[in-house]
Amino acid sequence: VQLAESGGGLVQPGGSLRLSCTSSTLTLDYYVIGWFRQAPGKEREGVSCILGSDSTYADSAKGRFTISRDNAKNTVYLQMNNLKPEDTAVYYCNVYITRNYWGQGMQVTVSS
Repeated sequence: VQLAESGGGLVQPGGSLRLSCTSSTLTLDYYVIGWFRQAPGKEREGVSCILGSDSTYADSAKGRFTISRDNAKNTVYLQMNNLKPEDTAVYYCNVYITRNYWGQGMQVTVSS
């Protein structure tokens, strides 16, 4: 299973980013796809996940982040709005199929 993320980078507080997760080896629509993040010195935490049209969010993401999917592109997105410095972390795409599979991770930095 291979997952690939894109869309990270540096953004000012209050700004937006859209993260993408795709796979060349897995049809993402069949599985729960999650977004996790890990800030320096902290444990990895769940941000949001999606299965079909159902989605869940961590409290820190509610009202600011939106997870969605484009099955034609085999891609899951995480739209992040009103970003805060505490959102700074490495973000990972995840799928669990008998074990966890992770993308390579990408840095999101929110700073002025």
